[in-house]
Amino acid sequence: MSLSRMERLQVWVMSAIMAVLYVIFWLLSPRPKAGAPSKVPPITNPLLKLSATQLAQKIRRRELSSVEVVQAYIDRIQEVNPLLNAMVKDRFSAALQEAAQVDILIEEETSGGEEALAERLPLLGVPLSVKESFALQGMPHTSGLPSKAGVLASVDAPNVAYLKRAGAIPLGVTNTPELCMWGECHNRLYGITRNPYSLDRTPGGSSGGEGSLLGGGGSVIGVGSDIGGSIRMPCFFNGIFGHKNTPYIVSNGGQLPPCSGLQEDYLSTGPMCRYAEDLVPMLKIMAGPNAHKLSLSEPVDLKKLRFFSVPHDGGSPYTSPVDKQLIQAQRQVLEHLEADLGVRVQELRLPELKYGHLIWELFMGLPDKDGKPPQPFTELMSEGGSTVWPPWELVKWMLGRSSHTMASIGLALSEMAHFGKPSQFLLQQKEALERRLEELLGTDGVLLYPPHPHLAPKHHHPLFTPFNFAYTGIFNILGLPITQCPLGLSQEGLPLGVQVVAWKLQDRLTLATALYLEKAFGGWRDPGDP
Repeated sequence: MSLSRMERLQVWVMSAIMAVLYVIFWLLSPRPKAGAPSKVPPITNPLLKLSATQLAQKIRRRELSSVEVVQAYIDRIQEVNPLLNAMVKDRFSAALQEAAQVDILIEEETSGGEEALAERLPLLGVPLSVKESFALQGMPHTSGLPSKAGVLASVDAPNVAYLKRAGAIPLGVTNTPELCMWGECHNRLYGITRNPYSLDRTPGGSSGGEGSLLGGGGSVIGVGSDIGGSIRMPCFFNGIFGHKNTPYIVSNGGQLPPCSGLQEDYLSTGPMCRYAEDLVPMLKIMAGPNAHKLSLSEPVDLKKLRFFSVPHDGGSPYTSPVDKQLIQAQRQVLEHLEADLGVRVQELRLPELKYGHLIWELFMGLPDKDGKPPQPFTELMSEGGSTVWPPWELVKWMLGRSSHTMASIGLALSEMAHFGKPSQFLLQQKEALERRLEELLGTDGVLLYPPHPHLAPKHHHPLFTPFNFAYTGIFNILGLPITQCPLGLSQEGLPLGVQVVAWKLQDRLTLATALYLEKAFGGWRDPGDP
């Protein structure tokens, strides 16, 4: 049994749409200016190379003031953001006032000292960045949709509120693709965001503004969301850590666009950071009353885990071959685990993975338990503005009159090409993959898998390879926890990385592995270093 002729036609229609749009965009796009910088400058302030955990401890001990730390990050943002366009709205004045209040609080603290502060306010005085699609009170909340320009959040999203209650100080909000539904961080409201390691390349999406700012040293911890790889791809492309947790552990409330259909089952809100030791503290805070479900304080003995490695999706005709440098980096992880821990890493092939993007598209389009289908993408695009008809919107775009990006128009056009009943073959492939992974991983298994076939692509190149997100998206449908880990830099100076996957509610296994890989492979690298 295989895909029907109609299903194959739908795939190739979408591929053709994206390819034509890419050629049009390439012909109309301006060329980069000669002599422009190729990456962000190196970090010179040593405060910017401390983890959030270290910063919080030094602030509590009065070795650093919160004002000093917040000002250091403001200075760095002002240095790199003109190059990156990652932070789209700041709250620097308010952040400095809040930092000053933190310093007064610490000076006057008499009830238990440092330990009490660490327990009550574990991120006290530490700066934070937030993806613009999350509500941060008083900040823009548009998800990059021009018709929502001027809309400000009146309250905080639940996970943002938890982080603020833990003492974190938001510096501002960061860019997303239009409506968070593309792997390129670009919209007509804020413009395009760039990769700190190579300004002519994408930082990914949809949490691309977060990835870019963190990777460029303009933030130490941030908030992202992931429904098809939107934490993991930006973390990979920008050389940082990120965690897509088991669904329903961290609240997805306060986001734009809201979920519909069964999409809540596949969406995860999670931490993004430069240092692995910040992942668990952030996740504990963001999970709120659900944190106990993950047993994050329970120790993990890596020598007792079972490790598996899958080098690629089995050769899907819809995805690109995996870059040889990524294959080699994952091989080095395998060899290091075996040599250092004395474990045996089993290499596998999972043939169902080759249908990853088709499975993702199928399940994202399924109705909810009451039979109500997901809200059409064209309706989301039309919210607050005029009704969008994709073919006419494409004509408007070619004439420079559309308020939407080419990626969004392409997605809307592809949505028109989807028709027919859910494929029984794809449903069977998903169920078979789910059964196999549950048997394989259990409560003590960890799987290594590439985060993407390519290193950070050139701007707009994802339009030509729209299905490469399958390397991350398939795990959203399966509901598995994954930590994205950096593995050094490629020959071109671009980040390498690997996804570390476990079974549901076994997040602590992937997080412990991330700490180990950071020590073994060096973690985040300053993109400005020679």
